Parts: sequence; structure tokens; C-alpha cells
Amino acid sequence: MTTKMPRGALPTPRSELAASEPYRPESGGEIFVPSGEFPTPNHELAAAQPYRAGGAAPESFIAWPIGIGFWGNDKVGNSSWAEEAFAKACAEPKVFIPDDVVLFTSRECGSSNFAAFMQMHGFQIERKSYLDGRFNSVEWTNAPALNGAIANVGPVKIGVASANLASGPHGRVTPGKSGWAIYGLPTGEPEDHCASLCGYGALVTLVELFERHGVDVTLPPDMPTGLCYAMFTWGSIGIVDWQSLMNITGEAWVRNPATITKDFNE
Repeated sequence: MTTKMPRGALPTPRSELAASEPYRPESGGEIFVPSGEFPTPNHELAAAQPYRAGGAAPESFIAWPIGIGFWGNDKVGNSSWAEEAFAKACAEPKVFIPDDVVLFTSRECGSSNFAAFMQMHGFQIERKSYLDGRFNSVEWTNAPALNGAIANVGPVKIGVASANLASGPHGRVTPGKSGWAIYGLPTGEPEDHCASLCGYGALVTLVELFERHGVDVTLPPDMPTGLCYAMFTWGSIGIVDWQSLMNITGEAWVRNPATITKDFNE
């Protein structure tokens, strides 16, 4: 994509910052801290290396985890850490991180750089570290780019406005129970929550993909039938329509690769 000319008088959209190639001095390092629980500053979003698709994405896709949990997000506000555990359960080699390990790891990280911590320390269980690869920003308003990141790399970490997820006019998230569907989410709410995208496709196709994993989807009346996404949040996976996703999302990131496994002896 060719981004528009930065104009100063009007803010450059965050999706264009995510898609732009950064100026990176030889001595420069990664400074961004993607979490989704609060907006990544524009200068850090602009400094991130954007994801470039390495191949075409299939028309529809879903990666289903080996297990789903709250990973502590039913007790504390740690949605970014719950999303990290979800991604590890979704992407090969598919490992389920226990809740206590997620909570302990989040405390260990504290106020340190989130991305750097997950790339160097990660989740540690049974003498193995499960690390993140490099974080690349994803231009979430570009469906082919977003779909390619989900299908070819792994779950996409998104920062969203959570205000209407549990109380929307057209469906709602059911914490702890997969199979919800929601549409009609408005714009204008602040980004305050981290979620994950693990699949996409036309609505009827995505519903069929859920059914293959033993999950029946409850659709609200008149839900848009076009492109929709499988989204993890609050211990569950459900379906959100494209326009709602655009209305609530403020940033998107992919770990490339999603999981790196390292033995303590290495």
C-alpha cells in the first residue's frame, strides 16, 4: 500500500502509521511496547516495522487453540497477557500456559518493555521458554494484509475499545463461553483492551469453521453476511463483523513467528 502524504494539519490515521516504513538509524532499537490495554503512542507505531505478506491468504481460515482460558483476565486487568497465552495455545507447537504462570510472568515483567520481555524471557514452564518473535505492525484496515498475517503467521494482537463488547445492541460477548457473535459496534470509544484475531471468512463459512470445532454460534438477527473475524476475548472466541472491527480497533500486531521455543539448556 502507498500511504497518503503526511500533512501535519490533519493527523495521519493510525492505520497509515502502522503501514509506513520507518526511518531506522543503524544504532536504533525497537522501542515500541504493544499491549492493546492502552494505545501505543503514534511515534512508536510509526517506528515499528510493518508486516509484509509473504504469500496469498486463503479465502477463509481459522486457527483453533488446544485450550481456552481466562488466563487471569477474569480476576485482574491483564488482557494483553491473556492474549499472549491464547496465541501460544493457537500457534504451533500449541502449548497451554497455566493461569498461574501467566499471572507470575506478568508480575515479573512489571513496567518493563512488554515486547522485549516476551522476546527474551517469555513464558517459562517445564524447563522451556515460550518466546515471541519480532513484533510487526499490521495495517488492520487492509483486509488482505490482515488476513495474510492471521493465516500465514499467527493470531493478530489487537487493541480495541471494550465499552460495548458485553452490552452491544446487536449481540454481545459471553465471557467464558465461545460462540457469541456481535455487530453494530460504534466508533468513538477509547482503546482500553487487548483481544486476538485467529480466523476470518464470510459469515456462513466462519460459522461452519466454528462448528467443526464443536462450537455452535448464536447469531443476532440481521448480522452482516460478508467478511467477519474470529476474535478471542475474556476466555471465549466469537465472531465480529468487519465494520465493527474497524470501528473499535486502534492498532494491530503480529509476532513473527508467533512462538519460539527455547530449552533452558541452550
